[in-house]
Amino acid sequence: MADQEITLMKGNEAIAHAAIRCGCDGYFGYPITPQSEVLETLAAEKPWETTGMVVLQAESEVSSINMVYGGACTGKKVMTSSSSPGVSLMQEGISYMAGAELPALIVNVMRGGPGLGTIQPSQSDYFQACKGGGHGDYHLIVLAPASVQEMADFVDLAFTLAFRYRNPAMILADGAIGQMMEKVVLPPFKPRRTEEEIIKECPWATTGRVGMRKPNIITSLELRSEEMEIINNRIQDKYRKIEESEVRYEEFMLEDAEYAIVAFGSAARIAKKSIEVARAQGIKVGLLRPITLWPFPVKEVCKLAGQVKGILSLEINAGQMVEDIRLAVEGRIPVRHFGRLGGIIPDPDEVVDALKRLF
Repeated sequence: MADQEITLMKGNEAIAHAAIRCGCDGYFGYPITPQSEVLETLAAEKPWETTGMVVLQAESEVSSINMVYGGACTGKKVMTSSSSPGVSLMQEGISYMAGAELPALIVNVMRGGPGLGTIQPSQSDYFQACKGGGHGDYHLIVLAPASVQEMADFVDLAFTLAFRYRNPAMILADGAIGQMMEKVVLPPFKPRRTEEEIIKECPWATTGRVGMRKPNIITSLELRSEEMEIINNRIQDKYRKIEESEVRYEEFMLEDAEYAIVAFGSAARIAKKSIEVARAQGIKVGLLRPITLWPFPVKEVCKLAGQVKGILSLEINAGQMVEDIRLAVEGRIPVRHFGRLGGIIPDPDEVVDALKRLF
């Protein structure tokens, strides 16, 4: 295509360029390492002069998520980005948006924790993203990129899924993916939607209601218990539809595998090299990479339990996704965890040694 570009850039920069190109209406964020390049790139590109996209540095992460909340109420494509402690500050607003069934994109480029931790990469926000880090029974749609190309590709995908299901979506990356530089094919430009298109696509939105006697009201508040249960049941029905239709994953060398590694993000990249090393030593191992962390590929992991002797959950944390793997296999085969903490990324030899030691 004429507007297709191949360039070298960081994962964080790819997020920014993809947001401009996919017709994003507004970005509201606050700088925090290791994701600050998202806001910095948007500021340098000045999309308000070309596409009309609003870019605003809020005074805090709390402000930025509530600006996203307001923009989402109008049916606009809006987003924010942050890193682990900043996303913690956003949890109340994210829960409100899930309860109000609003589409939006939240990008979390994870750093080590808990607390302020380190600016080095980690995957220790899995619980926060996939278990509903805020209050109430809710889920985010969570996409886990493993390359700079996927950082770019998942922006439009996240918006598509968010609007399809009226649900916030999160791109859960880590500092390694955000900071590494790779070749990337940027997506083609999509025009921003007109007000007429927004009204047609989002009849629930609070704007464009000319001629209506009462405006649409968007809220997550319901004081009547019976009505609140009806709302919750409807939302849970929606989650079941997402689980049935939107699971995404990658398989690598699983055809003859006797052991499997399950890993996402940069840990999955390490796993692929570990598999090469292990197979050279006669250990038949393959990889299942969840691309959607929620919905989690439960059926695919369950299938592995009938094929392999054991599963290693490779995570750059103390062990979080391993709980979902154990639930999926229901005790039929051993499931072990290996990871490093403090922002240390495991090397392939360590992973192979863990396979030998744990099984």
